[in-house]
Amino acid sequence: MDTLKGWERAIERAEQAVAEKLFGNDAVEAEVVEALLRTCDEQTVVCSSQRTVVPNVYIVELLQPVFDEMGPHLTVVGQELTDRLARHGEVKDYEWAGPLTVRLAAAEDVPNGRYQVRCAPMAHITSAPLSSPDA
Repeated sequence: MDTLKGWERAIERAEQAVAEKLFGNDAVEAEVVEALLRTCDEQTVVCSSQRTVVPNVYIVELLQPVFDEMGPHLTVVGQELTDRLARHGEVKDYEWAGPLTVRLAAAEDVPNGRYQVRCAPMAHITSAPLSSPDA
């Protein structure tokens, strides 16, 4: 059991180091997460009183040097951002327009000089609910 706890602590330290490398400090990390959640909230489509659909594909664009520095940690950071957005969607009772994905991408220029968040639903998604196979 102690071995598992040791591994868990090592993974947590590695994830923290990756987050610090990407965001620099907690304030910037919180700013990126807040921008991600705000982008999600701004793109809601109320289809009925019981159904609110939001885009499922999010891209956090980083300046090329920051993106290059992230290297092999891009997947871990993308998954952490995906998990945070998924928890936000659960709380808000959002329905994703498909499988939720948050990717990090390189950009030559971003408006605030650090990052930019973009989102879109999958191309084949419509606002109409799927009919059941029995119908």
